[in-house]
Amino acid sequence: MPTVLEDGPYSFIFFSSDKGEPPHIHVKRERRIAKFWLDPVVLAKNRDFPGHELNRIARLVVRHEQYLLEAWHEYFGA
Repeated sequence: MPTVLEDGPYSFIFFSSDKGEPPHIHVKRERRIAKFWLDPVVLAKNRDFPGHELNRIARLVVRHEQYLLEAWHEYFGA
């Protein structure tokens, strides 16, 4: 579970088992986690983040989208 990026209280991570899926990122804070597809950025799953915080996280994912996509392709070799 490599951490690709940290921005404020959020860790942006990949799970090694996600290789067969389209590019996405998991965003974690404490015991909360959300999954966002990266191209385009769309919320895929949410566990315990309130709506206003998901909006903030989505903006961060959009801001870092290019970097996260490059990291995905480098990590998974796709």
